[in-house]
Amino acid sequence: VQLVESGGGLVQAGGSLILSCAASGRTVSSSAMGWFRQAPGKEREFVAALSWNGGSTYYADSVKGRFTISRDNAKNTVYLQMNSLKPEDTAVYYCAAAGRVGVRRAEYEYDYWGQGTQVTVSS
Repeated sequence: VQLVESGGGLVQAGGSLILSCAASGRTVSSSAMGWFRQAPGKEREFVAALSWNGGSTYYADSVKGRFTISRDNAKNTVYLQMNSLKPEDTAVYYCAAAGRVGVRRAEYEYDYWGQGTQVTVSS
């Protein structure tokens, strides 16, 4: 499975971005999917995840109420809608696919990773 993120960029604080993660190679419709991020000088951290059918979602406390993860299995694509962005959201955002159907939060539970897309939020 190849995952390609897009939609990153520079945005002012309070603004919004939508990240996309397009999968190829095989369908991810039966895979839990997640978003992680890594800020400069910090370890990669969990952001959001959803189950294979989108029925279950989980968010990091730092983004709860501001970010929404969703998926379109017909398009083999996962999205991360980011609203009310803050400078501390600045990071490289990674999409990941797990070999399981239920929502996953730990990095080691994901089998495939994208290359990441940069999100920069200016104050």
